Amino acid sequence: MQQNGAAGGRSCALFPLLGVLFFQGVQVVLSLEIKADAHVRGYVGEKIKLKCTFKSTSSVTDKLTIDWTYRPPSSSRTESIFHYQSFQYPTTAGTFRDRISWVGDVYKGDASISISSPTLKDNGTFTCAVKNPPDVHHNIPVTELTVTERGFGTMLSSVALLSVLVFLPSAVVVVLLLVRMVRKSAGLQKMSKSGYKKSSIEVSDDTDQEEGDDCMARLCVRCAECLDSDYEETY
Repeated sequence: MQQNGAAGGRSCALFPLLGVLFFQGVQVVLSLEIKADAHVRGYVGEKIKLKCTFKSTSSVTDKLTIDWTYRPPSSSRTESIFHYQSFQYPTTAGTFRDRISWVGDVYKGDASISISSPTLKDNGTFTCAVKNPPDVHHNIPVTELTVTERGFGTMLSSVALLSVLVFLPSAVVVVLLLVRMVRKSAGLQKMSKSGYKKSSIEVSDDTDQEEGDDCMARLCVRCAECLDSDYEETY
């Protein structure tokens, strides 16, 4: 009898342990998966997007929360810069005051934010934390942001590329017109040296050809003006 009682006691003691293990297993199954870019590079004055996505086994509810934090280089101090729960709450104080914007969509698993007017002082580490009860256990990805001045070489290459795209078509048209004019002039000189006289039909054809050339020239000039105006609007 004593042995049976002891066996029964051990069985009863196992039930709470199994319950704990089962609950832990459920927690693992219900965990969130969060992904973010490990390294992001940006330029001073140009808006930067910090991308963060998540996958949850539970449907999104008004209990879902998102928190972004910032830690300066060589520092253990962290700063909360953004909070979300049914609505976005960007920070209104500190380094990123009025510069954080919500660009995500929780129903698409997107928890991204953007930083406007970044400076060299914004370099550091950013973390994205998401909780969607009962999914609250997850990894916390880290993003290293590096902000630099845009180099003169990069700006020059952009301007050069735009100039090529704008002026190259105009240059091709002008060259073709010049070649045509030179060939026509050479032909006229050759005919004049040989004492050749044009018939009335040829004179009429030449007049029509000149009018066509005039129209083509005006069209090319107009195209060049349009391209120049587009270039000015771009800058």
